[in-house]
Amino acid sequence: MQEPEEKKIALELLETEQAYVNRLHLLDQVFYTELMKEAKTGKTVPEEVVKMIFSNISSIYQFHAEFFLPELQKRMEDWHHNPRIGDVIQKLAPFLKMYGEYVKNFDKAVELITAWSEKSPPFQELIADIQKRKVCANLTLQHHMLEPVQRIPRYELLLKDYVRKLPPQSPDRGDAEKALEMIFMVAKHSNAAIAEMERLQNLWVVYQRLGLEDDIVDPSNELIKEGPIQKISTRNNSTSEKYLFLFNNMLLYCVPKVIQVGAEFQVHLRIDVGGMKVRELKDAEFPHTFLVSGKQRTLELQARSEEEMNDWIQ
Repeated sequence: MQEPEEKKIALELLETEQAYVNRLHLLDQVFYTELMKEAKTGKTVPEEVVKMIFSNISSIYQFHAEFFLPELQKRMEDWHHNPRIGDVIQKLAPFLKMYGEYVKNFDKAVELITAWSEKSPPFQELIADIQKRKVCANLTLQHHMLEPVQRIPRYELLLKDYVRKLPPQSPDRGDAEKALEMIFMVAKHSNAAIAEMERLQNLWVVYQRLGLEDDIVDPSNELIKEGPIQKISTRNNSTSEKYLFLFNNMLLYCVPKVIQVGAEFQVHLRIDVGGMKVRELKDAEFPHTFLVSGKQRTLELQARSEEEMNDWIQ
């Protein structure tokens, strides 16, 4: 007799979970534990660095090894009497928020491994030693660390499949659909955490380029567009090279610094977006020009092309 499709998917979930727990065991109980032990002797790297690399992997490992995997195993052994996994996955979903921290920290962790491998040969050797073991299957620490990042999307795919294959009258339908919805929200939550972190990081870089002027450093700002622009001087009919940063709440009109020590630009003028007007100027002598007028003052600017002008006006 052919196994029903939904059971095959549930079994695949169980098998991948078993493999995943083995991978988490390797990360937490082998890499983290051994690197930490060496760090405590003071010979390889500071303990703080090891903690930063592995983030909250211990909590993730314990959750899967001690709770989710055993629950899933119980369910599959009892499938014959009680063909359902939706309720177990509902219990799992809220805990997946723990991944937000791990995922957010991932890029930083990989950078730290690279940097400290260069700085500390003993640290590099210890990692290389562990990587040679059979359990590592010829893969690097970084490769193994990617696994938790990919696990939530994997749950989402498997569960989507499971819900699709469930017979309409299945006792698990309601629970499985609710579980899928919960996993979907968590996946969104961890993506949002990454996006927010990237936004803040990019914003910080922009502020550094602007010389960190106190009144413009605000974490809630959003950079919309930046780029070089020509400023038209009506007095002597000439143009000079300037640079614009457009945020959601202000336009910064800057001058590139000749000597780039620290900041790249000096802010000459700030125009608030509130009450700002922008319109194209049909100027025969200076093509692709537009006018920006705000509370603070009015600027005549020239873009390098029609397309660029339209971009800025937009």
